[in-house]
Amino acid sequence: MHSSITAAYLTRYRSLASAAGTGPDPAPLLPLTGAQRRFLITRHRDRLARTDIVPLFFAFPRGTVDLPRLRRAALRLARRHPALRGEFTVLRGTPVLRLGEPSVEVARVQVDPSGPAAAGAAAAGAAAAGAAATGASAPGPAADAGTAAGLPDGPARAALLRALLDWPTDGPALRLLLAAGPQDEEELLAVALDHAACDEQSLGLVTEGLGAAYADPDGGEDAPGAGQAEAVEEYRAAVEGQLATEARAAGEAAQQHWAARLGALADAPESSGPAGAARSTGMAVDRLPAVTGAARSGVFPALLDAVAAAAHRLDGGDRVLALGYPWGGRPADTAPVLGCFLNTLVHPAPPGPPRPLDALGADWWDDLDHADTPYDEVVRAARSAGASWSGALDGLLTFEDLHRRPPLVLGGAAGREVHLAGRPLAAPIAVSASHGEDLLVRLAWDRERYSDAAAEAAFATLLATLRHHLGTGA
Repeated sequence: MHSSITAAYLTRYRSLASAAGTGPDPAPLLPLTGAQRRFLITRHRDRLARTDIVPLFFAFPRGTVDLPRLRRAALRLARRHPALRGEFTVLRGTPVLRLGEPSVEVARVQVDPSGPAAAGAAAAGAAAAGAAATGASAPGPAADAGTAAGLPDGPARAALLRALLDWPTDGPALRLLLAAGPQDEEELLAVALDHAACDEQSLGLVTEGLGAAYADPDGGEDAPGAGQAEAVEEYRAAVEGQLATEARAAGEAAQQHWAARLGALADAPESSGPAGAARSTGMAVDRLPAVTGAARSGVFPALLDAVAAAAHRLDGGDRVLALGYPWGGRPADTAPVLGCFLNTLVHPAPPGPPRPLDALGADWWDDLDHADTPYDEVVRAARSAGASWSGALDGLLTFEDLHRRPPLVLGGAAGREVHLAGRPLAAPIAVSASHGEDLLVRLAWDRERYSDAAAEAAFATLLATLRHHLGTGA
C-alpha cells in the first residue's frame, strides 16, 4: 500500500500543534504546503544553504519613496497575512509556521559610487533560487527589458543585489530595500520575499496591498489585532485545502504515471559543474511576435521543447534531462492569502531533434492531469522505476501572464519594473517567458558552469526551435 508523504506530515504537524501553548513556547503553529516544506527542509539540512527568495525591482523618480511611510505600509500588510507574521521553522523535524510579530525589514542600502557594479551583480548570483520557481522574474506590464540584456549598469543595482545576498536564514519574510547612487535620477526599490511566503499570485497581493496601505490617509496604521484572527483562519483553511488536494493527488495512478514518465532520468555527473546556487550568472533576451489564434495553445509545449534543445546544447551528453516548471495554484474558493501554493512539474527531455508539437502537447496535457502530485512523491515514483535521480533539475521554465499582477504605485507614481542580471538561479539554466503584446524570452545561465559563448549559442538554438514550432512569424 502506498504511504502518503502528505498524510505523514499532517500527523506530525497535528501532534505538534496540539501541544502548542502547553509548553515553554506558546506561539500558535500553522501547517505548510508541500512546496513550503521543501524550502524549509533544504535549509534545515544544509546550514550553508541560503534562503530561497523572490525579488522584484522597481524604479521610481528620485525622492518618491518615503521610507517611514513605506515601513508603516509594510507592517500593515504583514499584520494581515500570517505568512509575513512569524517564523518559518522546523520543529522536531516538522516544518511549520510559528506565528509571531510582523517579519519585515524596510531599509535604505548604502551605495558605493566607486564600487564595481558587475562584481556586485556576480556575487548576488549565490542568493537563493526563488524567482525562477514562481515566474516572478518575468516582467510586468511596464518592464524595463533593456536592462535584462547584461549586468546591472549602476552601483545602486549592484548594492541591492549584494544586500539580497546577505539574507538571514531566520528571516525576515519581507524585505523592502531602497538604493540610489549620488547622481541617479531614479531610485531602485527591491521588494523581496522568502519564497515560502509567496508564489506568483502572492506577488500581486503584495504589490496591491503595499500600494493601498501606502496611499491610506491614516498612514497605514491598523488597530492592534484588527482582523488577525480571521486572517489566521483563512490561511489555515487555504493550506489545509491545498494539503487535502496534494494527498488526493498522490495515489497509485499518479505514482504509475510519473514512474512511467520519469523512470529514465539521471542526475548530471558530479564533475559537470559546481554544486549549489549559481555564484555568477549571465542573461540573454529576445522578443518575438505574439502568437495569436488557435496557435496560442501550443506556446507552452513549444517552450518546453525549446528549453530542452537549449539544455541539451549546453549539456553535451545523451542523458534524459529533467526540466521543471511551476504550475497550479490555490484550491477553488480559497481566500487571497500569501503563501506558496504552486507545484513544480517535471518534463523529461530526451536528446534528439524537435518533436511534433501535437505529441508534445498530448504528453503535457497528460502530465497536467497529475499536476497536484507533490514533488517529493514525483521523485519517489521516478526512483521506484529505476531513475538514478535525486530530484535536481537541469533547467527551469517560467511563464507569466503580464496582466495578472497589479503595478506597485507609491505616492501616485507607478514603479517601472526592471530586471537585473546576476539574479538567483535554482538550476544551471532558467528560461522566463512573458506573453502579452509580444513574447519576451530570457535565458539566464550559471557562468561557473557554462561560458557566455556556449550559452548564447544555446539561446540561438532555443529561439530557432521556438520558430520551428510556432511558425516563421514568431
